[in-house]
Amino acid sequence: MADTVKDAPLKAVQLEALVVMKIIKHCSQTFPTTATGFLVGMDKAANLEVTNSFPFPTVEIPPSDGHHDNNASSNLAAAAPRAKSNTGYQNEMIKKLREVNVDANNTGWYTSANLGNFVNLNMIENQYFYQKDLNERTVALVHDVSRSSQGSLSLRAFRLSPSFMSAYKEAKFTTESLQKSNLRYQDILLELPVQIHNSHLLTSFLHSLPSPVPSAEAQESQPPTLASLAKTPNPLSPNFSSLNLSIDPFLTQTTDLLLESIETHHTELNNYQYYQRQLAREQTKITAWQAKRKSENASRALAKQTPLPEDEWQRLFKLPQEPGRLETLLNSRQVEQYARQVDGFAAGVTGKMFAVRGNLLPGAGEG
Repeated sequence: MADTVKDAPLKAVQLEALVVMKIIKHCSQTFPTTATGFLVGMDKAANLEVTNSFPFPTVEIPPSDGHHDNNASSNLAAAAPRAKSNTGYQNEMIKKLREVNVDANNTGWYTSANLGNFVNLNMIENQYFYQKDLNERTVALVHDVSRSSQGSLSLRAFRLSPSFMSAYKEAKFTTESLQKSNLRYQDILLELPVQIHNSHLLTSFLHSLPSPVPSAEAQESQPPTLASLAKTPNPLSPNFSSLNLSIDPFLTQTTDLLLESIETHHTELNNYQYYQRQLAREQTKITAWQAKRKSENASRALAKQTPLPEDEWQRLFKLPQEPGRLETLLNSRQVEQYARQVDGFAAGVTGKMFAVRGNLLPGAGEG
């Protein structure tokens, strides 16, 4: 029975409200530097319950030439989940939690992101380390600080797919291996729904909180009769602030990041095309050499001489090494992430543009 429960695929991730608040606070304090930490909880059937979280210790980098390198700090923080020192810190923390009888199973790790920029090699290596070495049923929580600053919480849970785990274990991301495994960039990450849970005691406390008493000014502003209510403007009447046509600054930044990812994709594509041209040249030389060697061996056979080895081309010619396709897969997945964000940002603006297109396009309002 236990094996059956363990083999059941995860369907959802349940977060305690305390965990959500701790992750938001940690990621906001370190922004724009990447923030990482580990999660503890318990695996309950097909749901992964996360009951607590702890940030990884930060490593201060001494400034060089009077300047602080933020990129180096971000790289160290991004690689913190798989660092050997942090693994020992995590195990020690779990041991202390078990001593006080608290849910202390390893359930994954979390990281911060900026405008959805989280599909990179660091995240893949961290999640592979967790799923392979620590606990197979672990998740990676991604908190987008920039997206959450707009008022809607952005907290997503991801796992590496079994097909990508197998391919990453073999460390073969060539065209031939990808064709055999039928691995696509859509198959790298599996997203799980996130649920936020409050304890019954906290829910009861929230419901028992007294509602604020209206102030004297608010009571005086209330209309005393139905006639006065008809004279006062409707508080729910349409307002023009919702028709603001200004472009969302996050949409502009996301579009810039999307263009950068597309340029990176073109660079990877040009490198692969260069490899194909080099391979075609070397194969042409090898074919010509093999044909010449066959004709020489035919002449030596007529002269009753010992034939020359025909596999000597392997020593004379060196085929170019195919560039890895992993970066291309990750970049394609990141492009998809940016495209979805642009679609979400542009949805509201597009509706407004259609509403006022008569004033924007000459002659569109006639007819």
